[in-house]
Amino acid sequence: MAKVPENYLPPKEMWPEYVVPEEFADTPMELNLADYLLDRHVREGRGDNPAVKFMDKVFTFAQIQQMVNKFGNALKEAGVEPQDRVGIRLVNSPQALVTIFAIEKIGAIPVPTSPLWSKEEVAFVVNNAEMKYFAVNAPLLPPVEEAKPDFEYGTRVIVIGGNPDEVKAQGNLVFEEMLEKGSPDLDAVMLKADDIGVILYTSGTTGMPKGCVHFVRPIIIEARLVNKYVYNLGPGDVLGGAAPVSFAAGFGTFTLIPFEGGSAISLIPKFAPADMMDLIQKHKITVLTGLPTAYRALMKFPDFKKYDFSSVRLCTSGGDALGAETLEAWTQLTGQPIWEGLGGTEMLHLLTSNTMNPEPVPNSIGKALPGVQIRVVDPEWNDCKPNEVGSMIIKGPSGTLYWKPYVDDERLLKSQQKGVKNGWNQMGDAVYMNEDGNLFFVSREDDMIKSSGYRIGPAEVEEAILKHPAVADAGVVGVPDPEKGQVTKAFVVLKPGHEGSDEFFEELKEFLKQHIAVYKLPRLIEYVDALPRTPTGKLLRRKLRK
Repeated sequence: MAKVPENYLPPKEMWPEYVVPEEFADTPMELNLADYLLDRHVREGRGDNPAVKFMDKVFTFAQIQQMVNKFGNALKEAGVEPQDRVGIRLVNSPQALVTIFAIEKIGAIPVPTSPLWSKEEVAFVVNNAEMKYFAVNAPLLPPVEEAKPDFEYGTRVIVIGGNPDEVKAQGNLVFEEMLEKGSPDLDAVMLKADDIGVILYTSGTTGMPKGCVHFVRPIIIEARLVNKYVYNLGPGDVLGGAAPVSFAAGFGTFTLIPFEGGSAISLIPKFAPADMMDLIQKHKITVLTGLPTAYRALMKFPDFKKYDFSSVRLCTSGGDALGAETLEAWTQLTGQPIWEGLGGTEMLHLLTSNTMNPEPVPNSIGKALPGVQIRVVDPEWNDCKPNEVGSMIIKGPSGTLYWKPYVDDERLLKSQQKGVKNGWNQMGDAVYMNEDGNLFFVSREDDMIKSSGYRIGPAEVEEAILKHPAVADAGVVGVPDPEKGQVTKAFVVLKPGHEGSDEFFEELKEFLKQHIAVYKLPRLIEYVDALPRTPTGKLLRRKLRK
C-alpha cells in the first residue's frame, strides 16, 4: 500500500497525545471508514433503511452502497491508489455522499474544500494536498477552471452535473459516465489505525488554509463519542441542517456522526428559511443542527408557525456564539432549547457540549465530553481559577497535526510548535470555566481586543449590537490606536429602511450602554452591505481587519 511520506507530517515529538476514552477502546485497529459507516449497516440488516433524504427522493443504505461501489471502482480504474488525495468541492447532495464514501472505501484520502474559495485558494489547496483528482459540481467549476493552469501535480477534474460534451471539451471527466461504467462489487481496503482518513483544511481565517490530518481510528472514536453524548442518533432519526459536507464542519456532522448511528440525513443544497422549514416538515427531521445565524434567520421567517415542527427532538449549535437571547427566543418559539458546543477543524469535531448538563446553561459551550481532558491556563500554564479568563488546552481522540509542515518556509511547523505543547492541543480560544465545569467562550485569542488594559471579546459586543432593532448583522474587531493600543470597531449591516450616519452611531452607543460596559463600546463604525463569512456562516474577522 502506498504510504504518505514521513516528511509530510511533523516529527513525532511534536504530535499531540491522543486520548482514547476507555469505553471506545474496542474500536478495531484495522478498519475502513466507508465499511464502518456504510457497509456495516447493510451487513447488519439495515440496507433498506433510509440513509439520505434529498428533496423528494429517499436513498437507502443499500442504494448508496451500490453507487459507492461503482464510483469507487471507477476511481480505481482511473488510477487512484490507497492514501492518494482526492479533493471535493460539492454542494450537499447524494452524489457528494457517494463521492466521499467511494474515496474512503478504496483507502484514498478525501480532501473537503470550501465552495466559496477563490481561484488562488483553490490552486493552493490542490497543490498543497497534491490531489490526484478533484470532484467538483458544475456550478462551482469556474474558479477551478481558472486555477487549472496553476495545478502542479497533473490534477484531473471530475465534474458532477455538467453537460458531458462541455465537460470533456474542457479536458475534464464526467462523474455520471464514471458511475455508470463502474462495477457494483467492491471490497473495502482495510487501513491501519494510523493511516490518514481525511485532511480537513481550515477556513483560512488567519491566512492560507491549513491542512489538518486525522487518522482513521481516531475519526471513528470521535464519531462514536459525539454521537453517544450529543446527538444520540440511531435508526429512525433524521439529521438536518445546512453545513456543506464538502467542508470541515459539515463533513463531520453529516458524513460521520449520523452514519455511525445508522440514522438518515436530510440534505439541503443551500440554506433558505422557507426551504429549511419545508424539509423539517417533509423529511420529519428529528435533530436539527446549525449556526446561530441560521436559527436567527428561521426565527425571522414570517411563516414559521405554518410548518409542523413537532418531529424535532433536539437542536444543536456551534461555530459562533449562540447568546442567551437567541437561546431564550428559540426555546419560547419551538419548545426546544438549543444545545451549544465547541469543536475545531484541528480536533476534527465537537469537544464540549451543553448536552452534558440537564438543561442548557445560557452563554456556555457546555462541559468536556467524557474522556476529553480540558484545562484553562494562564500564559505560564498555571490552571486558572474559576471564572478567570485563560487559554483552553485539550487532549482528545484526535488532535492538531498539520499537513506538509516543512513547505512555505516551515510555516506550519511553527504553527505545530504553537498548537501543541507537552501533548496538549492549544486551540487559540480564550475561555473561562465556572465552578461546575461549564466552559464559556470569550473570543478567539487572535480576535481578542486589548484596549487600555482591558480585554474585550468581540462576540459579546456583536451580540449586543444585534439587539438593536435596526441592525441586520454585525462584526467587531480591534484596530490599532496610538493611545489605547487598540480600539473597538464595528462593521454593521442595517436592515432595509435604515441609513448609516453619525447620528445613528451615537444612538447605537447609547443603546449599547444598556447591555455592555462602557469600555467595550465601539469607538469606530463602518456601514457595509454584507459581512465576510465561511460557507457555514462563521464570521471571518481576518477580512474585516484587513
